[in-house]
Amino acid sequence: MSKLPFELAEKLASLENLIKEKHPRMPALLQEIHAALRQQPENVVLLNEEEISSIVEGLKIQTGVSFAQSAVSSKGAAGKKLKSVTADML
Repeated sequence: MSKLPFELAEKLASLENLIKEKHPRMPALLQEIHAALRQQPENVVLLNEEEISSIVEGLKIQTGVSFAQSAVSSKGAAGKKLKSVTADML
């Protein structure tokens, strides 16, 4: 059970539903959540993973931003760089 104030917990639950429905009220609710967290920043540490995920998901939808995937370099490229290093260079 979350230790968040009831009003903030209720807004986070509403946000999850609005995300699923792609409801036009979602931006206003995100602003309300932001204002509540700014007024009482100690509540940020009380958020659990699911609540944080809901906020991030809502922000991603609202802003149209996606997080970059980690780039995986090929093993061959790294191997070539290391072969050109000699003990004298260190």
